[in-house]
Parts: sequence; structure tokens; C-alpha cells
Amino acid sequence: MNKAVEGVLEALISSRPGKATTALLDTVKVDYYGTMVPLKQVANVSTPDIHSLSVQPWEKAMLGPIEKAILTGNLGLNPVNDGNIVRVPIPPLNEERRRELVKLTKKFGEEGKIAIRNVRRDAIEHLKKAEKAEHMSEDERKRSEQDAQKMTDKHIKEIDELLAMKEKEIMEV
Repeated sequence: MNKAVEGVLEALISSRPGKATTALLDTVKVDYYGTMVPLKQVANVSTPDIHSLSVQPWEKAMLGPIEKAILTGNLGLNPVNDGNIVRVPIPPLNEERRRELVKLTKKFGEEGKIAIRNVRRDAIEHLKKAEKAEHMSEDERKRSEQDAQKMTDKHIKEIDELLAMKEKEIMEV
């Protein structure tokens, strides 16, 4: 459950609030000779200013695949390949784009909540099997299920708080 919350936090950090940060491209995977690898493993990502990113590949042959990976990364970014580096201008956020980002953050949050609920379901199934195998009593199982539900509620609340903070940050003008 903690890993699900951490995953949501990482996703929220990489969704942009309107300024350039190298974390924006952390989720981008590049086709490196048939293998999908993180962008950081094939190029140096830097922020020359707050409105753009610069991606300097280790190999010139990677310019095209890097540009394609950023385009297909569902980040709403349009990279520009100048033959030596890939420049990624960060457009200013308008109202429509802010709403899209809020939807995207809610999607990340929902995926995290689903992961947490799956952990709870697996734990309850494990407890029921233990009870059937007579490793625990019915009361112990019920108590453990309640504990699992409390942990689920706690972690879902954490995700909701993260989403509320991120939504507030995105909607600030």
C-alpha cells in the first residue's frame, strides 16, 4: 500500500504545474535498439530556462527515437529536433490545459487507489485461506480484516490529500 502511495506521489511530481522540470520526462521510455529504456539512460536532460527542457542524447542516432518517445508519452509536449539536441518547449498553462492536468492527476490517484484495494483483497483472501487451514480463528480473521480495512482507508486518504494539494497547485494562476 505504501508503494502505491509512493507511485502516485512520483506521478504527481512528474505532472507539471507550468514550469520546466526534468522530472517531467522521468516517465518517458525510449526505444533503444529494440529495448525500452528510461530517457535518462540515453540522454542528458536539463532545464536551460523555466519554459523549456533540453535533451542531449549520448548518441546522435537517438535524436529521432527520443523525439518520438516524448511525443507519444501523453505529456502534451511537442519536442523540436534541431539535429544536435531535442528542445522541449513548455507551453504556458491555459484554463483548458489546467483542467486536463487535473483529470490526469485524478487518473493517477485512481490507479493508486485500485492498487491499494487489490492489496486489501489479496490480504483478505490470504486470511480466509489461513482460517480454512485452521491456522487462525474466525475472530482473529475478522480482526485482521478490520485492520486491513483501516490501513486501506488510511492510504486512500493519503492519496486524496496528495491529489487535493496537486489540484490546488495546478489551478493556481
